Amino acid sequence: MGTWGTGPFDNDLAADFVDGLAGLTRQQLIDVLARAFQRVIDSGERVDGGDGAEAVAAGALVASTLPDSPIVIDPDDGPREPLPELPASLVVSARLALDRVLRDGSEMATGWVDSADADQWRQEVRQILQAQPPGGVGSAAATAVVARAAWESGSCL
Repeated sequence: MGTWGTGPFDNDLAADFVDGLAGLTRQQLIDVLARAFQRVIDSGERVDGGDGAEAVAAGALVASTLPDSPIVIDPDDGPREPLPELPASLVVSARLALDRVLRDGSEMATGWVDSADADQWRQEVRQILQAQPPGGVGSAAATAVVARAAWESGSCL
C-alpha cells in the first residue's frame, strides 16, 4: 500500500475506495460504507491494513456529513458527487470500526515506521471519532443514535 501522509485518504487503498463510490446509488453507497465498517468490527484479533484504511476513509466521509462537523473533505480526496443524507446506523458503525482500528492488533495502528507519523495518524482518526456523536458512546446523543439505528434496521437493542 502506497502511503503519502497520515490523513484518512493519504494511501492508495483509501483513494481507490473513494474512487469506487462514483456513480453508486444512495443505497449502494450506504451498503459499501456499512461493509467497510463491518469488516473491521468483525475482524477478531487482527485488523487487516486494507480493511482499516477503507474504514478510516469511510469514517471520515460519514463524519463529514454530520451537522456542524469539523471534518471537511478536500474535493481532491473525496467523492466526485456530494454525499447524500446517511442513516444514523452508519455513525454507530463508524465509531465501532474506528475505535477498533486504533487498538492493538490493527495493522493501521502498528504499521508506521516513524512514531511521529503514527501519533499524527492516531490524532487524525481520533478527530474523526470526536466528530461523531458528541460525548461518545454512552452519552444521550449516542444513545439516541443507537436507538434510531436499531429502529431503522428493524432490530432490537
